[in-house]
Amino acid sequence: MNSTIPGADESEELTPSSSAEQSAETTAVDTAEQSDVSASETSEPAANEPVTSENSGNGTIKAEEADESAEAQTTSEDETEAETEAAEPVAEAASEAPEPATMAEAMEQSPDVPVLKRGELLDGTVISTSPTSILVDVGGKAEGVIPGRELERMNRETLEMLKEGATVPVFVVNPHDHQGNVVLSVNRALEERDWQMAEEYRASQEVYESRVAGYNKGGLIVRFGRVRGFVPQSQISAERRAVMDGSTPEERWGEMVNETIAVKVMEVDRSRNRLILSERAAAREVRESRKENLIGDLAVGEVRTGRVVSLVDFGAFIDIGGAEGLVHLTELSWQHVTHPRELLNVGDEVKVEVISVDPDRKRIGLSMKSQAADPWDTVAIEYNVGQLVQGTITKLTKFGAFAQLVNAPEIEGLVHISELSDQRVNHPREVVNEGDTLTLRVVKMDIENRRLGLSLKRVNSPEYLDQDWNY
Repeated sequence: MNSTIPGADESEELTPSSSAEQSAETTAVDTAEQSDVSASETSEPAANEPVTSENSGNGTIKAEEADESAEAQTTSEDETEAETEAAEPVAEAASEAPEPATMAEAMEQSPDVPVLKRGELLDGTVISTSPTSILVDVGGKAEGVIPGRELERMNRETLEMLKEGATVPVFVVNPHDHQGNVVLSVNRALEERDWQMAEEYRASQEVYESRVAGYNKGGLIVRFGRVRGFVPQSQISAERRAVMDGSTPEERWGEMVNETIAVKVMEVDRSRNRLILSERAAAREVRESRKENLIGDLAVGEVRTGRVVSLVDFGAFIDIGGAEGLVHLTELSWQHVTHPRELLNVGDEVKVEVISVDPDRKRIGLSMKSQAADPWDTVAIEYNVGQLVQGTITKLTKFGAFAQLVNAPEIEGLVHISELSDQRVNHPREVVNEGDTLTLRVVKMDIENRRLGLSLKRVNSPEYLDQDWNY
């Protein structure tokens, strides 16, 4: 006999069973339903499974929430692991880095502090001063010390420069001494900068002006800032070599110490502490430069005191304050001069008058004789035509002989060849010789043109008897 259960599907058929079997079936159904519900809550429906209102409702929402919760939990775990891994090296580095024991170690460990190198040249700022040391900020939180032993060797000018807040050049002697300090030097920094400046002067060939600081057997020592430069004897100017005298260095160079000198840098060798200078290479440029400046200030008629720097056949060059002018042979003296050495020596101090200035050709004409009394004034007053005088023959030419007046050696007169003898004379040497002292008669006077005519043949001429009697 078949029976149906109300509410059940009509297609389902029930077969009679025992109560034990029904109980087992009931338990299995309940377990299966619970398993189905649990599966619906934790997984999405299969692609070929129809979606019921129950699945699309609470079951679907719960599945999505479960998925999001699982993803969030996974992300959180990943982030936690990444943070843990990133933190481990930092923790390890922090545990490995020891506390800095010195200033130098702190500078090396700090990324903001530059690493200083031995021999580095920097600009620093003085932080504090004391009699035993000076603290200097060299930038980037780095500080160094100028020790007291250097302060003892500084000159007053350098010491006055080291005031709080002042910017000073420093040389890194030791970036990390036995006490962990950065040791600095101002003296070395200034010297290094002078070496750099010497290299610049060598490259540009500019003239450097300094003073002679000393000498040795080979030449002069010249200060180039704080660096000692050497001027070999072969590189000393001709003017300076002309005045040196003596067999010992002291005799030759001693008087030149502290004199101004202009030089060019010829060689720079820092490793050998070698700086070679040349005054000779700079002499020409210095003379030209000084002459340009002096020519603009000079005026004709101006009187100056100068020093003889060189002698040549046609005159003497005189330094009148940085530039040289020429005293021509005819302007040396009122008397006849064959060579300047008859009157002058290199190094003599003389008084000269400016007689010409040529800015275009950069030439200065000087005169020494204008500073002496004009002997022609004496001739105009004391001598007359027809007067007998004593003269010494100084020069013979084919047209006559020049004679120097004994009582007025600054005056020379000409004995024309026609005035030497009543007989025909082919050359003055047939009658007179250089050095002869003779009695001559004045036959012509031209004070304006400074000419004096003398005669030998008219000394005993009857036409002057009356005049001779009066004398």
